[in-house]
Amino acid sequence: MNMDYITIAMAKGRLAEKAIALLEKAGIDCSELKVETRKLILKDESSGIRFVMVKPVDVPTYVEYGAADMGIVGKDVLMEADVDCYEMLDLGFGFCRMVVAGPREVTGRYFVDKRVATKYPRIAERYFKEKGENVEIIKLNGSVELAPILGLSEVIVDIVETGKTLKENGLVVLDEIFSSSARLIVNRASLKVKSQPIKNIIARLRGAIN
Repeated sequence: MNMDYITIAMAKGRLAEKAIALLEKAGIDCSELKVETRKLILKDESSGIRFVMVKPVDVPTYVEYGAADMGIVGKDVLMEADVDCYEMLDLGFGFCRMVVAGPREVTGRYFVDKRVATKYPRIAERYFKEKGENVEIIKLNGSVELAPILGLSEVIVDIVETGKTLKENGLVVLDEIFSSSARLIVNRASLKVKSQPIKNIIARLRGAIN
């Protein structure tokens, strides 16, 4: 671990803009993050913070293994990753829902011994196991809405914001598994070794949220 900086893993994509806005509200200089660049490591020298820009699914891994001290990531990604780190704050943006969805005619225990397509196999497996339902999980990397339409699966487990994509593809929400938003996570060792600067950042972010 680098002792000179507090390293924050940032998810590229939909969460980045709102994460930057919150960090700036907390008094952290994010000017480098807003410049068009291919650099993956960016710094705020005044705050002693450096940012690493990674894919959302990789944020929990960077934090768990100590390559980053902290990370900003969606609860959906965090639950799928199932990593050993501290979840410190609900950052109050990036709201969405993890749901089971399928054709309107699918109801009740139709799931038993059926196929479920998803980008979130761990979450789907836990959900159906808790329901006592035996299903076959099919891992997809995108456009899971296609699976029931083409007969690949009976239902899907996916993240939804407005539900518009489901509706346009003739699918409905059958059950909500959990609601998701952006979370601040912290490496366990970093919280001990770099306790004061990390707690300072957490306090600044908490103040910005409130």
